[in-house]
Amino acid sequence: AGISKDGQTREHALLAFTLGVRQLIVALNKMDTCKWSQDRYNEIVKEVSSFIKKIGYNPKSVPFVPISGWHGDNMLEASVNMPWYKGWTKETKAGSSTGKTLLEAIDAIEPPTRPSDKPLRLPLQDVYKIGGIGTVPVGRVETGVIKAGMVVTFAPANVTTEVKSVEMHHEQLEQGVPGDNVGFNVKNV
Repeated sequence: AGISKDGQTREHALLAFTLGVRQLIVALNKMDTCKWSQDRYNEIVKEVSSFIKKIGYNPKSVPFVPISGWHGDNMLEASVNMPWYKGWTKETKAGSSTGKTLLEAIDAIEPPTRPSDKPLRLPLQDVYKIGGIGTVPVGRVETGVIKAGMVVTFAPANVTTEVKSVEMHHEQLEQGVPGDNVGFNVKNV
C-alpha cells in the first residue's frame, strides 16, 4: 500500500520536503472500502504523523482529511458517512485554521511569498555574445529584482557592470522577479 515501508506515499512526502515544499495535506482516500472506519482513520493518522515528523514536517500543521474520491465524501462538502469526524485543525505561525473538507484544506494553504525584498541572486545558466547587441547573461532570478539601470557584480570574477535591458522570452521586461528566467544585456563585459 501507499504508506507501507517501500510505498510511494513515503517517497513522495520525502521528495516534497527535500524540494522545499513546507505545507502538506494528507487526504486519506478510499474510506468507503473500510466502511468509513474511525479506527482505520486513527491508525493511519498515527502512522503517517510519525513518519512525516521524522522527515521534518510538524504534524500539527498538517490537515488529515478522510475522503472517498469515488463517492465525493469530504471533498467539497462534509460527509454524512463519517459523523465521528469532527474536522481538521492546522496550526501555523500565522495562526490556526480549521475545516472539514479537502477543499477547505486546500484553501487554507498559505500562498508562498516571492523573496523580491532580498538582495539580487541570479545564478547564470549561460552567457551569449550577440553581434550588434553585446553580452547577454541568462539565468533564473532566485531573490531580489533585476531591472535596467542597475549595477550588478558577477561572482566569483568580481566584475561590476550596468544592466542595459532585461528580457524574458524575447520580450522586454520592466523588471525580473524571483522565478523569472531572464536574459539581460550588460555594458562593456
